[in-house]
Amino acid sequence: MTGPVPPRHHAIADDLRQQITTGRMHPGERLPSETALADRYGVSTVTLRRALATLQGEGLVQKIHGKGNFVRRPVRKMLYVSGWGTFDPWTAAEPALRVTVRRTTVQAHGHIATLLKVPTGSPVSEFSCLSLQGESPHGLARIYMPCDLTPAGSLDDDSAHRRALARFAVLGPLPQAAVRESVSARPPTPDEASALRIGSTAAVLAITRIATDSRERVVEAALLTFPGDRVDAVFTSHHLIDERPTQDDNLE
Repeated sequence: MTGPVPPRHHAIADDLRQQITTGRMHPGERLPSETALADRYGVSTVTLRRALATLQGEGLVQKIHGKGNFVRRPVRKMLYVSGWGTFDPWTAAEPALRVTVRRTTVQAHGHIATLLKVPTGSPVSEFSCLSLQGESPHGLARIYMPCDLTPAGSLDDDSAHRRALARFAVLGPLPQAAVRESVSARPPTPDEASALRIGSTAAVLAITRIATDSRERVVEAALLTFPGDRVDAVFTSHHLIDERPTQDDNLE
């Protein structure tokens, strides 16, 4: 007595996976069109896309909108360092890494108004940043600041603030600021999946970063999203040392 036959898309994914892992298909190589692959395996394009989605979720295949499906090239992981929330300077400075930045003024509503602790409808600056290595996105950041705290010339080519944005770093007044980060792993939203070019079932590392000044005013709220297989995050805890004099010290 035989067991149940596995779904057809599993067998297709297994065959394509073997071709990729054994080197019959090379990194960067474009797969045949989805129609051609469906004809080759004798299935519908819906079934074929399920197989490709499995390989995309495993990081073996990358779908580029308007171009097709490609065997994914090995991607070097970035290192996200907590505290001031920045990419590791060694990897962030690599010539192959580029960051696109777009600034707009929006009205704070819902979650953003709550994070910034501003009245609903308040104008805030939004910086949308996307880091890429070649064609592969590494991270997505949406950084919000009250307009009166937004640094002038923040997108000038040689400004320190643009360089900070390129590393997803805090823009607020660093000497006075405290930073709180909340981290979670979750599926991407449709917009995140599209921007990061990942499948809807892939896991992302989501970091909500709040920076406050010495008066506990929120100077920045950042929503950072990274594909789970493209970043390592390092968090360091600092413990205060009690330096109050002991009884023995007082006797000296």
